[in-house]
Amino acid sequence: MGYDLKIIGGTVVDGTGAPARRADVAVADGRIVAVGECAGGAARTIDADGALVTPGFVDIHTHYDGQISWDDELAPSCFHGVTTAVIGNCGVGFAPCRATDRDRLVDLMQGVEDIPGTALSEGITWDWESFPEFLDAIDSRPHTIDFGAYIPHDALRVYVMGDRAVADEQANDADIATMRRHVREALEAGAVGLATGRSDNHRAADGSFTPASESSVRELTGLASALDGLGHGVLQAVSDFDIRRGKAGFDAEFDVLEAMMRAAPGHGLSLSLLQRVKDTAQWKRVIQRAEGAVAKGLDMRLQVGARGIGVLLGLEATFQPFMGFPSYKSIAHLSRAERVAAMRDPAFKARLLSEKSDRVAGDGSNIPALADDFLQNLDFVAMRLWRLGEDFSYEPDSRDSVLAQALARKVSPLEVIYEAMLEDDGRELLYFPIYNYIGMNLDVVHTMLTHPLALSGLSDGGAHVGTICDASFPTYMLTHWARDRHRGPQLGLEQVVEMLTRRNAAWVGMRDRGIVAPGMKADLNVIDFDRLRLRRPRLVADLPAGGKRLLQDAEGYRATIVSGEVITVDGQLTQGRPGRLVRVGRA
Repeated sequence: MGYDLKIIGGTVVDGTGAPARRADVAVADGRIVAVGECAGGAARTIDADGALVTPGFVDIHTHYDGQISWDDELAPSCFHGVTTAVIGNCGVGFAPCRATDRDRLVDLMQGVEDIPGTALSEGITWDWESFPEFLDAIDSRPHTIDFGAYIPHDALRVYVMGDRAVADEQANDADIATMRRHVREALEAGAVGLATGRSDNHRAADGSFTPASESSVRELTGLASALDGLGHGVLQAVSDFDIRRGKAGFDAEFDVLEAMMRAAPGHGLSLSLLQRVKDTAQWKRVIQRAEGAVAKGLDMRLQVGARGIGVLLGLEATFQPFMGFPSYKSIAHLSRAERVAAMRDPAFKARLLSEKSDRVAGDGSNIPALADDFLQNLDFVAMRLWRLGEDFSYEPDSRDSVLAQALARKVSPLEVIYEAMLEDDGRELLYFPIYNYIGMNLDVVHTMLTHPLALSGLSDGGAHVGTICDASFPTYMLTHWARDRHRGPQLGLEQVVEMLTRRNAAWVGMRDRGIVAPGMKADLNVIDFDRLRLRRPRLVADLPAGGKRLLQDAEGYRATIVSGEVITVDGQLTQGRPGRLVRVGRA
């Protein structure tokens, strides 16, 4: 038999959790046709001796909703073994949308997901209005990897309610019926499901709360009921369970999520799981309530990030501690090199460090309160702040923190931060894990990842482009949890691969991928596991309108394959663009 592609001599970790085994993999017409000896020739052969062969990774939590309309690469996900990405998470997106509401949705995405509004305004093609038209538009363009899409609650609410789609305005019966009809239409066109956001931390560019954040249980159950009777579709939600503006508290908020699932019997809901600073034990209550929901016959899963979730601070990042200082504001318009030169002047440094910062958050600003809290709780923050450096760790030791360095030198933590930010000609980044790192290690994350309801998620690929680069989560899952961790227990390689592949694919209804087996879609990775490593994030100005974003490279991916076509070789893109929209529920 002649094959289109044969991968020979590799160690197959097939995505089922079964032990790794040595086998060849043969591909024809975009499908895996044999796993084992695979006798016969092939048009192309990849030597995988000494390497792992895994299914392509399925990232169920990204925000490429704007980027996907102008960018065929979907970087950085394509460089981290991801072969399928799901967009529309947290209720934000760009469809359905009338022409008159485009700026409103851009401002919303800019505020919630830290994507430059100028880049979105210039880059988005806007050749759609309805959600099915959006799916057709993004499917008509070539991409490196496959993608699926939730219909986002915020965009839907604006489309149906117009100027009434503000957080405090409740939808009436007619609004709910119309929104439900659009959700059903989206699902029938192949949407993954419905996503909603209920986080008080999510704000539009003007600081306002997101349209769907205060939606009533009547509205949410009405929309969720659109899934009833269909053979596919899941719900996705984010909530911080804070008591605000009429919210009755943790249990009442969780009751709302359970009500959504009861309105869509047989359909599941995934929820973000984080250890929060202001309520460090809340994640345990989330797990308990999720276990209780499953015991009642409701299908709930918990999306878990691979490491601490926080921000990167630096002169070119979105946030840094000095942005509110009068002296810094006087040079903020200058280039990085010019700012570094000014800040290296001892007189400038002394003057700035003697000042008090003006407030940068609050009404009319999408900058989170964290930016002001940072300086008001400097010792607390400095204890959880590290130089990223070249040989960085995402599980850093407290003895290497900014506070430890300041105490050793007997200087202010702010002075250490100031000096660190000027390193590497102002390119240095400081790592501040806000969530999941209260205990100064990743033991909490280990507990979350090993829970039977856990899904590997929350990478936010395409979002928070000036503060994080967590699209590298899949690579980190392999390097840290399956190989390098020394400060606590690891995870098995087969377990990590299963989480990144079959488990995620099955959750969103994509049952044709995620396993290396005959008949499955030929989405594959060939990985030099011993050499696999993350590089330090770097800032590039490659977004429309000159927008900047952080990218993070990886070494060790020999090849990534989508539908049998090689899209990367040794970390470099080929000309292959086989990626297509996955219309869930359709053959």
